[in-house]
Amino acid sequence: MSDPSPSFKEMWSTLQSLVNHRLSESLDLSPDCPSILREAMSYSLSAGGKRLRPILVLLSCEACGGEMEAALPAACAIEMVHTYSLIHDDLPAMDDDDLRRGIPTSHIKFGEANAILAGDALLTRAFEILASQIKVKSCAAECCVDLANAAGAVGMVGGQVADLESEHREHSTLEELEAIHRRKTGRLICSALTMGARIGGADAVILERLERYGTCIGLAFQITDDLLDLTGDKEKMGKGVRKDAEHGKLTYPSLIGVDESRRRAQNLIDEACLSIAPLGSHGQRLEELAHFILERDH
Repeated sequence: MSDPSPSFKEMWSTLQSLVNHRLSESLDLSPDCPSILREAMSYSLSAGGKRLRPILVLLSCEACGGEMEAALPAACAIEMVHTYSLIHDDLPAMDDDDLRRGIPTSHIKFGEANAILAGDALLTRAFEILASQIKVKSCAAECCVDLANAAGAVGMVGGQVADLESEHREHSTLEELEAIHRRKTGRLICSALTMGARIGGADAVILERLERYGTCIGLAFQITDDLLDLTGDKEKMGKGVRKDAEHGKLTYPSLIGVDESRRRAQNLIDEACLSIAPLGSHGQRLEELAHFILERDH
């Protein structure tokens, strides 16, 4: 596929602005919140980024016949969870990064303790937003379960633990690598799709297809990340590169090589698009987004 169409780029920019505005509103907290905590939360949350996960929430809801406005609470919630994970990932005890999205990481700016607490506050605020702002309460409860499951011990956090355990391991398999990233990266992306679909009124069959789409693009996203860490430009990336090799991390290029990694990513995107084919024209934007994941340079 060629570069994303001008209409897709315009749509992406419009949705980024919409999400950024609602994220800013979501941190209009009580005066009881200490100012340093509010500042640290806002610093990382407003630092930019692609907003992939919240945009997936909105597009999934739209593809299932819902209104994007109804899905904005879930979009904000998932970006808060993602941002909390980045704050904690950057800590010295984890990946020990000093740059994120082109600016100093939270612990460099505010100190380790405030960075940890800002992450904690974003995580809990996410579930407060889901529970209080999604109008249909049964759907709000289902979204809370979706996001908690994706972010917790059997999802993102469990995947992070497995990723740390894999460092400097002498022998690993593709199955082990993908098991890590289905949890570490893929589960949160799947949650974006299923939350949006629930809010849009999807049935069980469509939910399953969107979850499969999410699994595929999540793995493809991780492969692209691994390749960009190896070949990307620090200025475009807004963070350090060549870090995976320094940490001895298990990555797709280190395990199966660069060319095979690219082929694997393309096959996953093809499978993702096939899984949403029954959505017809309603899934067009999701299909474009899948191809965009392959073509990104940061």
